[in-house]
Amino acid sequence: MAIQKTEKIWHNGKLINWDDATIHVMSHVIHYGSSVFEGIRCYELPSGPAIFRADEHMQRLLDSAKVYRIDVDFSREQLVKGMLDTVGHNGTWPCYVRPIVLRGYGEAGVNPFNSPTEVYIINYPWGKYLGGEVDGCDVCVSSWTRLAPNTLPAMAKAGANYMNSQLIKMEAIVNGYAEGIALDASGFVSEGSGENLFLVHRDKLITAPLGNSVLPGITRDSVLQIARDLNISVIEQMIPREMLYIADEVFFTGTAAEVTAIRSVDKIKVGKGGIGPITKALQKEFYAIVRGEKSDRHGWLMPVPVRSKAGSKQPVGV
Repeated sequence: MAIQKTEKIWHNGKLINWDDATIHVMSHVIHYGSSVFEGIRCYELPSGPAIFRADEHMQRLLDSAKVYRIDVDFSREQLVKGMLDTVGHNGTWPCYVRPIVLRGYGEAGVNPFNSPTEVYIINYPWGKYLGGEVDGCDVCVSSWTRLAPNTLPAMAKAGANYMNSQLIKMEAIVNGYAEGIALDASGFVSEGSGENLFLVHRDKLITAPLGNSVLPGITRDSVLQIARDLNISVIEQMIPREMLYIADEVFFTGTAAEVTAIRSVDKIKVGKGGIGPITKALQKEFYAIVRGEKSDRHGWLMPVPVRSKAGSKQPVGV
């Protein structure tokens, strides 16, 4: 999706103009992929804009930075406020929010310690991904394997990890699929290029544990909680590839994908080839919460203070 420009970007504690948010070509991040980031949705509720699980996302950002020994001079609370200030000032919602911590312009070479840390928070309009809640998508099992243990840390949401994701995504697209599913180094199901994965088999909801090179997804965690609320039996276990073919239902979760059904894997129909009843129930509950149709019983939505009516902008439809 094309990026739609907004007015301001948060940079190291201050709002700056969109066009001023630039980095030098010799910045460490460009040559060595030294960044960690988040993807967060801000939803439009009847009461106004609200960011989905803001604290959890910013904590994961700081955790990712810690794994990569990147010092961040801002607390989780300061980063959350920066996100609220950015969305509120730009007056753009619903939207996607992208906080990123990167190593900037300092020294050449793999050693990152003498390159400064830069922190940005960006927001812009963004719509559905992979068909959203309406249509299931067709996917393949990728020939590219997910990161093996002791190579790159899969629990950190780092820019460098997403070179692997790009290979998975590009292979799927050129072969006519919407997305790819990667296996881990042992051949068990891991996740999509940028989504966690669930399947339903004999009325049980199954997802891979974090040990299978899985990112600890915030939406993944939310779906697990919703499943418990709905008394759906949940199992975290290693998933053999062939389980994808005999599952009754398969679906992705993620900030971009939200809850998206998968209708076929490697051209083998999943169940009846549509959205199954458990996927539909989880979808319905998830969207009811984030749209304000049901109470935010888990405290997932953080309201965004917006400028006064005279100075505010119109929400952007996506």
